[in-house]
Amino acid sequence: MQASDRFNINSQLEHLQAKHVGTGHADLNRFEWAVNIQRDSYASYVGHYPILAYFAIAENESIGRERYNFMQKMLLPCGLPPEREDD
Repeated sequence: MQASDRFNINSQLEHLQAKHVGTGHADLNRFEWAVNIQRDSYASYVGHYPILAYFAIAENESIGRERYNFMQKMLLPCGLPPEREDD
């Protein structure tokens, strides 16, 4: 692998990370990564009607109520963020 190939791969990765928020970066901690995964999952559930209908039937709720519940869970999907240690 040549140096130019390595630079090209890194520039493609930086472009991908700038374009899509959930792809992460070097300074992303575990909590932020988990929040991105959970929000992406909830957004997928809300955006795909058959999955939303499946959850509604499984929980014996209306589809609108399930959509509302998923949207509410997107606010704090993993609870409050942990306390940061100041150096």
